[in-house]
Amino acid sequence: MYLKIAVAQLFMLMASVQILTAQVKTNNSILLSNYTFLESERVIGQISVQQPNTSIKKVSISGADAAFFKSNKKHQLIIKSNKSKKFYNIQLLVTNDQNIQLQQNFTIVKDEFLKNKVIAHRGAWKNLPTAENSIAALQQAIKLGCQGSEFDVHISADSVAFINHDPAFKKVEIEQTSSLVLKELTLSNNEKLPLLDDYLKAGKNQNHTKLILEIKPTKLGLDRVKLIAKSVLESVSENEAQAWVEYISFDYEICKALMAIDPFAKVAYLNGDKSPEQLAADKFYGLDYHYSVFKKNPDWIKNALALGLTVNAWTANDTETIQWLLDSKATFITTNEPELALKMVSK
Repeated sequence: MYLKIAVAQLFMLMASVQILTAQVKTNNSILLSNYTFLESERVIGQISVQQPNTSIKKVSISGADAAFFKSNKKHQLIIKSNKSKKFYNIQLLVTNDQNIQLQQNFTIVKDEFLKNKVIAHRGAWKNLPTAENSIAALQQAIKLGCQGSEFDVHISADSVAFINHDPAFKKVEIEQTSSLVLKELTLSNNEKLPLLDDYLKAGKNQNHTKLILEIKPTKLGLDRVKLIAKSVLESVSENEAQAWVEYISFDYEICKALMAIDPFAKVAYLNGDKSPEQLAADKFYGLDYHYSVFKKNPDWIKNALALGLTVNAWTANDTETIQWLLDSKATFITTNEPELALKMVSK
């Protein structure tokens, strides 16, 4: 009799453990408003969750560097006085008001990112020379000391993100092809067609150059737009690369989908057909237009900056255009000639 009761209790205990375990979800649902720290500040950012109409009851911090952090009553992530490292790895365990626990890993980064305005277009490839949008081009942009390195993302038929500018590579349509096929394609510098995951890993071993991630438009409708935004954000989150990545796109719906999933994502619009006032109303981070758009609309740079938007201009490759953008106080300048632009901004 006692043995049967003990066995029954054991099964009940195992079942309760399984239920509790099922309540803990690792699904990239935890958001931070910021992922970097400065020597002079202790508050990293606000902790929140993606689920609508959901609030946080409790935050616990674990992981290799948990001892350097705490959260306060406002559910802000706080870094303690010891800031000797450049990269800290932590895990947040958040309990929401429905008693569901969410856990996620984060890399918190010392903010030593450069502020020289120069964004290398598809990496620094032209004067090396190497293949544009290659990992070698990214590494060269980092070596040069660019503030950012831009790259282009398409999603395969099975929702894997690859780096390439055009919709097709070697006449292979990326959006209509499986990742197994795409992984075998080779760039002119003998690299394989880069995966977004590999690109992020290559870019996050330093804290000087930002990764400017352009999501290319799709012809497959709004559902595909939402899938692309979700897939890219998941890749960035799973690689703990939020501190490095800023987003741009020609597709307004992709931009809005990114911000709907992560309101803290830094998203700028590329197409040139929206005023600074429209972008500010839709809570964009910035506008990122061809420099000719700003010449046709001479007040837009000034108006955008007054509204708290960042201003980037592309693709400025000659001294006259770069100097005009510097004189106009553009926040960033995207260029195929980062070496030239760096010389000019250093004067």
